[in-house]
Amino acid sequence: MIPSRAIINILAVSAAVFLLALGENLWKRFLPKYLEALGAPVAAIGLFGSFQDLLDGVYQYPGGWIGDRYGRRRALLLFVALATIGYALYWIAPSWPFVFVGLLFVMAWSSMASPTLFAVVGDALPKERRALGFTVQSILRRIPIAVAPTLGGLAIAAYGVRGGIHLGLAITVGLAVLTLAAVRRVDIPVSVDVVPIHIVTVWRSLPTPLRWLLTSDIVIRTCEGLVDVFLVLYAINVIGLGAAAYGVLIGVQMTTAILSYLPVARLADRIGRKPFVIATFVAFAAFPVAVVLAHDFATLVVAFVVGGLREIGEPARKALIVDLVRPSLRARSIGLYYLIRSVTIAPAAVVGGLLWEIAPALPFWVAGGIGLVGVVVFAATVDERYAG
Repeated sequence: MIPSRAIINILAVSAAVFLLALGENLWKRFLPKYLEALGAPVAAIGLFGSFQDLLDGVYQYPGGWIGDRYGRRRALLLFVALATIGYALYWIAPSWPFVFVGLLFVMAWSSMASPTLFAVVGDALPKERRALGFTVQSILRRIPIAVAPTLGGLAIAAYGVRGGIHLGLAITVGLAVLTLAAVRRVDIPVSVDVVPIHIVTVWRSLPTPLRWLLTSDIVIRTCEGLVDVFLVLYAINVIGLGAAAYGVLIGVQMTTAILSYLPVARLADRIGRKPFVIATFVAFAAFPVAVVLAHDFATLVVAFVVGGLREIGEPARKALIVDLVRPSLRARSIGLYYLIRSVTIAPAAVVGGLLWEIAPALPFWVAGGIGLVGVVVFAATVDERYAG
C-alpha cells in the first residue's frame, strides 16, 4: 500500500510536468523557425541545439545538489521561477542572440528540475512500482506534446512565426503560475549529509552497470542530437510541409509513445528492463533514417510513428537508473549521470549543422549509423540481472 503522502507528492510533480509541458510545446518545436525569423543562419541554429545540450548537462548536477540540499519543494519552486524569466526573455527577443540568453533560464525547468523529478518517484515508490510511476509521469508529459504542437502550428499559420510563438509564450507564463501552486504541495523530508559529499564521491558511488548504461546512452543521444534541431527545418524547408502539418506529426509521434507506455511498464516491472531499453535504442537509430527516406506527409507520418517508438523503453530506462543509484545520493547521482551525458553530446548539433551544409540528408544518415553502435554497446555490456 502506497502512503497517501507519497501519492500527493507524485500527483503534485505530475501536475507540474503536465502544465509546463502543455505550455512549452505550443512553441518549443518551432524554436528553430523562430530563430530563423529573427535572422539566425543555419550554423547559429545548430549552435543553439548544441548550447541547449550543453546546458542540459551543466545544469543537471547543480539541480540534483539543490534538490538534495534544500529539499524537493524549494528546488522545484526555484526552477519554475527561473524558467518563467526565460519565457519572458524569449518573448521580448529583438534578435536571435537574445534567445540564447533566454535559454539560460528556460533550461532551469527542463534540466535542473529533472534529477529532482526523478528523485521524487524514487522517494515515493518501491522498486516494483517505479517503472509504472515513470510511465504515468511520461504520459502526463507527452499528452500535451500530442496536442500542443498542432495548436502552436495553427497559431503560427494564423499570426506568423513571431506572433504565434509570442502567443504560446504568454500562455506558458500563465501555466507556470499554476505550476508554482502545484509544486508547493510536495512534502518530502530533507536529508542533510553528515559529512559533505563531493562530486567525485558521487561518481565513485555509481555501479559499473550504470556506467555502461551511460556509455550506450551517450552514443544514442549523439544520434538524436545530430538531427533533432533540424527535424522541423527538414520537414518544412526540404519536404515542403506547413507548420500546422508538422505539429500534427509531433502529435502522431507522442500518441504512438503514449499508447506503448502502460503495457510496457507492467512488463518491465515483471520481466526486466533490458529488452525494452534495447527496443528504445533501435527506434532511436531507425528514426533519422525513416525521416530522410520520407518524401511527403504520409511517409513522414510513418517516420514519426517510428520516432514515437523511441519512448517505448524510456520509463524502464529511468527506473533502471533510479534502481542502481544509492538512495542517499539519488538526485545528485541522477544529475551527474545526465551532466556527463549531455555535455558529451553537446557538439552533436553543431556537427549536424556542418553536415547539413553539405547535404540536408547527410546528418540523418550519419545519425542512423551512430544509433546502431549504441544498440550494440548496451546489448553487449549491461547484464540482464542488473536490468531486471
